[in-house]
Amino acid sequence: MSLLVVGSVAFDALETPHGRTERTLGGAATYFSVAASFFAPVSLVGVVGDDFTARDEAIFRGRRIDLAGLERAPGKTFFWSGRYSGDFRLRTTLATELNVFAHFDPQLPPKYRRLPYVFLGNIHPSLQLSVVKQVDERPKLVALDTMNYWIERTPVELRDILKHTQVLLINDEETCQLAGDHHLMRAARRVLHMGPRTLVIKRGEFGAMLVTEDSVFSLAGYPQADVRDPTGAGDAFAGGFLGWLAGVGRVNDATLRQAMVYGSVLGSFTVEGMGMERLRKLKRAEIGRRAREFARLTQFKL
Repeated sequence: MSLLVVGSVAFDALETPHGRTERTLGGAATYFSVAASFFAPVSLVGVVGDDFTARDEAIFRGRRIDLAGLERAPGKTFFWSGRYSGDFRLRTTLATELNVFAHFDPQLPPKYRRLPYVFLGNIHPSLQLSVVKQVDERPKLVALDTMNYWIERTPVELRDILKHTQVLLINDEETCQLAGDHHLMRAARRVLHMGPRTLVIKRGEFGAMLVTEDSVFSLAGYPQADVRDPTGAGDAFAGGFLGWLAGVGRVNDATLRQAMVYGSVLGSFTVEGMGMERLRKLKRAEIGRRAREFARLTQFKL
């Protein structure tokens, strides 16, 4: 089944212990779309400036990504610059230039309004809600990403969109902040009472956790020998997760657990290169092999 994603397409300048790049394609919707397209067709809604060229767009070509919803606006594309510490635990933002993204008002093309799977990327909660209201029929699944900025600055608007959300994907710190509770599992239960049926807690190198009212599933991080750039790993995780669910067309305990594995696999590949470098070259067969490695890593007998 097809998957709708609404979010940012951007240019990044990155500095890590392994190198630097002054201009590379990034943005949450970019990482998400490429990752998800390995499993399901993706329809992307975003905005870019007139500095976004055919060469930049090439990342989407040859993949199952529809760009009818990618708006072209006069001006410059959203730009972010960041530097990572030697152990990658600290990320310093050097510059954030919203440019055309400052006026982003997502409008769904008519053919996008009946897509069964919807992912609302990390944008203002009011914009996320406006997208849900444009969908003609109730989607099979609405998933959402947010961050500490929106949790702190727009709590009322965020609570409104959470009532329309089945899956929430955030990290452990954001889970505790949203719930107002420093105990992670207790915080997770409180978040579920806000509307989502499923909470996916991203924990970086330590893996991820899936929490529902009935179950908890914890997945360790893939043993990474060479991390070059963690930018976009969480967005690629979300793409792998939602892409798998859309691809199989079913949402139940088994497919959610499988989606956790494929999300983790896509995130683990992303950090192996600068920016989109590794995802550009990734093959479907490599994804399958690493998913089987995950299965072997977590098997044991009692």
